[in-house]
Amino acid sequence: MSARRLFAPDYSDAGTGPLVVLLHASLSHARQWGALTAALERRYTTRALNLFGYGRTPAWPAPAVPTLDDYADLVLAALPAGAEDVTLIGHSFGGAVAMQAALRLGARAATLVLLEPSIFALLEMCGRREAYAEIKALARDAGRDPPDRAAERFIDYWSGPGAWAATPEPRRAAYRRGIGLVRNEFAAAFGARRTLDDWRDALPRRTLVAFAADTTRPSREIADLLALAGAGWDFARLASGGHMAPLTRPELVNPVVAQFLDAA
Repeated sequence: MSARRLFAPDYSDAGTGPLVVLLHASLSHARQWGALTAALERRYTTRALNLFGYGRTPAWPAPAVPTLDDYADLVLAALPAGAEDVTLIGHSFGGAVAMQAALRLGARAATLVLLEPSIFALLEMCGRREAYAEIKALARDAGRDPPDRAAERFIDYWSGPGAWAATPEPRRAAYRRGIGLVRNEFAAAFGARRTLDDWRDALPRRTLVAFAADTTRPSREIADLLALAGAGWDFARLASGGHMAPLTRPELVNPVVAQFLDAA
């Protein structure tokens, strides 16, 4: 059975031009890219993909938790046959998936944009103990707490204290239902055992890493580590917006992304 038939990825296309694949954050969905799609669609074909369990993409079917490679398989299944010069853009967990998909695509991945990628295993491997312990505690609570408490802590951690209290009840219910997907995503992000040197050698030279100055410690330190790789990638430091800036402050993020793609 082909990967396309096995995974049945759900995605939406807009625009015309070179292919740009968009990979969303945990507890989000392909619709998070509406503003970026509008900014790019006159020059690019954007393909916004729903990861396992989001939109109409089926949940991961196996009893064992999926690996980052399994998420990359989903991305590859969503590409047109023989696609070349692919651009991948990923936010948070979607950034980790974009990294793995770019590795799998090799020279077919021309450009990569990482918006605070959640490649948490790097923190442990590179000795960032406090940042690793912080994110590991969030993952532990997501795995053992009741859905309501786990979702509340997850949303407040990434979006800031009080975010859960300000969330309407229908959306809270969706977050509670989705917390099981987050557990799989944490497992994949912690299980990626490639070293910083591996990523430096595998990812496209045309890579942009963007992060907010006021983001969480794990995300900030991951950006620091990627800068230490010495791969000649571009880095963009946003003055504010936090980890969820691609959703809450697209006016800060999207011009940086568009300028990088147009220059590349």
